[in-house]
Amino acid sequence: MLEFIVRGENLEVTEAIREYVEKRLTRLEHYLNDDNKYTAHVNLKSYKEGTHKIEVTIQLPYLLLRAESTEQDLYQAVDFVSEKLERQIRKHKTKVNRKSREKGYKGIEQLDFTAEVEAEPDEAPAVEVVRTKHLSLKPMDAEEAVLQMELLGHDFFVFQDAETDAAAIVYKRNDGKYAIIDTDGE
Repeated sequence: MLEFIVRGENLEVTEAIREYVEKRLTRLEHYLNDDNKYTAHVNLKSYKEGTHKIEVTIQLPYLLLRAESTEQDLYQAVDFVSEKLERQIRKHKTKVNRKSREKGYKGIEQLDFTAEVEAEPDEAPAVEVVRTKHLSLKPMDAEEAVLQMELLGHDFFVFQDAETDAAAIVYKRNDGKYAIIDTDGE
């Protein structure tokens, strides 16, 4: 079940806008085959030149869904984001199903491994940290990590290597190829 947190920047979120966003994003629920509650963070922005941007982030147990779209029409942007998220879920489910058939997995247990960034209380930070993200590392192979990175549109992705259980980072190099930073896991 999806719960919604809808915020507007330079835009008043009317009841009609909220209902339309919820109606479009509620379609994703039929891909979530459990009774857990997930929160959809929706950020709507309006710009001076008349464009509207919508950003949606949904944290699922094994997948972070994130999509954004900038359009002249806010409702069209909502439609595009909804379609992007639906494609991401379908692509992930297809990949998981294919891998489970190939490798014979009965199910993947979720590891609750979180990484936090904290400043030392005695030291004044030399660099200003403007945002802290909390993440759960999911066990996966390098191929799946690259897929997740591409789905998110990022240049790097932190994951837990399924073979070694160590944290690893995959990133896109300047030449367009991918590289992995592996840790000891100790």
